[in-house]
Amino acid sequence: MAAAAPLVRLSGVELTLESGAGAVNILRGVDLTVSAGDTVAVTGASGSGKSTLMAVIAGLERPTRGRIEVAGRDLGALNEDQLALFRRANVGIVFQSFHLVPTMTALENVAVPMELAGRADAFARAEAALQAAGLGHRLTHYPAQLSGGEQQRVAVARAFGNEPKLVLADEPTGNLDSTTGASIVDLMFNTQARVGCTLVLITHDVTVARKCRRHLHMQDGRLMADGAVASGGAPPVYR
Repeated sequence: MAAAAPLVRLSGVELTLESGAGAVNILRGVDLTVSAGDTVAVTGASGSGKSTLMAVIAGLERPTRGRIEVAGRDLGALNEDQLALFRRANVGIVFQSFHLVPTMTALENVAVPMELAGRADAFARAEAALQAAGLGHRLTHYPAQLSGGEQQRVAVARAFGNEPKLVLADEPTGNLDSTTGASIVDLMFNTQARVGCTLVLITHDVTVARKCRRHLHMQDGRLMADGAVASGGAPPVYR
């Protein structure tokens, strides 16, 4: 039997941006495959290319060169409207700064993206997702009425609510204290296990990285190490 195709495949991905000082190489020939259902941590110093890697996988940024396939689709072959529809159906994203719509309630923030994706049960699913996130008592509250941890719980419920194939999280605990951040990480991994999706998590926290099966390390726009993290063990040593 042939092996299943990876959920994410990057081949020779480069991203170069022009600046007043000349060309800046953000990504430099990245090759990467991620299996369905895997959990992957991406670490590296500020400016190493971590967030840009997430952006190109999500189709939010187009590479200068190379090929990106997600869930069997060549993202380079899709126009902006097609990319938006593809993300809506297949990709959930958790940002460091929550990115909730301030004029929508917690329930609406989770339900509306699913409603736009054509789910007739969007509000029922959103309520269930918020209940699972411990926010059943906050359904009608607006973001300004919620704590930072509660806002991130809404964002996590939104990202996983449509049961996407892929969830991308960019420093999801970066704006939270350690205790609140730990609870958000537990929520994400519990939800990932329940949904069965692939999770790619950008983090500076080694404790968070240890929770993932794979640990990637970026430096100067390149993947410098890729290894499995033993249960309870330390991440790989990077060259």
